[in-house]
Amino acid sequence: MSFAFADATCTDFVKELASNAPVPGGGGASALVAALGTALGNMVGSLTVGKKKYADVEEEIIALKAKCDALQKELLEQIAADAKGFEPLSRAYGIPKDDPNRDQVLENATIVACEVPMRIMELCCESLDAIAVFAAKGSRLAVSDAGCGAVCVKAALQAASLNVFINTKTLKDRALADAMNNKCFAMLDKYCPMADQIFETVKAGFFK
Repeated sequence: MSFAFADATCTDFVKELASNAPVPGGGGASALVAALGTALGNMVGSLTVGKKKYADVEEEIIALKAKCDALQKELLEQIAADAKGFEPLSRAYGIPKDDPNRDQVLENATIVACEVPMRIMELCCESLDAIAVFAAKGSRLAVSDAGCGAVCVKAALQAASLNVFINTKTLKDRALADAMNNKCFAMLDKYCPMADQIFETVKAGFFK
């Protein structure tokens, strides 16, 4: 993993993403998109704090902004974490097929590869909870950014789920695979409609 994720420019990251390098991939891209979406919601908070019109919600918005600061940081950390989590699986694929340990090494590595995209999904859910509040209570002058944030984070949530599903499909432990899949389905079933509702509510506000 030679690519310096923390120091990469947007241009470098996109170029690396488009290359034949195994990482970054869908997981890292999901984390970045989620961080951007969270930041868009957070921007609404920044534009709300200090405005007399929103004094009654200022304390709540300040607390929410702090939460989103932490979410943004952790989501960005998941870009490198996802690459690191994929390394064991990448190596396992290179084990000779006649090696008696190959199946167990692959199984263990596949489970590890699921962990980061699952965490990205969890962070996306937390982000959407925050964006819903920014959209409902934040500055009306910036509400479009809350809608944009919801759209971005929903996309990241869905994209991260695919990075779980491609791995759970190959697990020999089907009980564990089902448990992971069901956890993903629960997040998708709750938060995709929430993101859609934020978008539709924000959009409808422009045509009243």
